[in-house]
Amino acid sequence: MASRPLYTNVGGPEVMREQMERVLRDIDLPSLTLGVLPATAEVGVIPMPGFNMYDGGRVHYELVSSGVDITDTDELALHEKAFDALSSAASYGDAASRLISKALAFWSKG
Repeated sequence: MASRPLYTNVGGPEVMREQMERVLRDIDLPSLTLGVLPATAEVGVIPMPGFNMYDGGRVHYELVSSGVDITDTDELALHEKAFDALSSAASYGDAASRLISKALAFWSKG
């Protein structure tokens, strides 16, 4: 959900361009809610590494050597609070598309 990964070179400029194009193509899918956290957004938490939240009462971290699942109620509540803070600082819809388009332009410079 952060904009910094939009500029983290994973796979080279061609791969990054393709990723930005794919996200822009899919951003309006009804099954997708995509928030982009602008680099200048003020947030009270920065979860490192990023995590995925699932409806079944589980948070998942994918680490270099393994994955970690969290199911403890108190821990889930902390992750939900962090997710809410990041979600409320994120840009959605046209604003998110503009941030992704800006990253696409960056990766398209040759």
